[in-house]
Amino acid sequence: MTLGRRIQEIRRSRGLTLTELAEQAAVAKSYLSTIERDLQKNPSLQVMERLSSVLHIDLLGLVDSAGSAPAPGSAGERPAENGLDPEWLELVRQARLQGVTKEEFRLFLGNAGSASAKGF
Repeated sequence: MTLGRRIQEIRRSRGLTLTELAEQAAVAKSYLSTIERDLQKNPSLQVMERLSSVLHIDLLGLVDSAGSAPAPGSAGERPAENGLDPEWLELVRQARLQGVTKEEFRLFLGNAGSASAKGF
């Protein structure tokens, strides 16, 4: 399943319209639509975090249809299926393995342009 279809499926299962998800995640409705229609196959990590938060699903659970991310190069790797760049998926997986919490990740994203984020 592609990333866009997965987001659409989860959104619908939560009873949210495209407009509601876009508003709650602070993402442009047109941009969300391009993601769901697989026209945008590699959305930013910040957008993915917002969507996963509103959909109440772990970021890795959102990008990986099996709910876990196999190591790159392993037989279970499915970058073409989930539509996310394998490097982004691996970065998120490594952050989780190193104990980075969602709150720390959100804080980092919020401070991405500041000097304090450079040492994160």
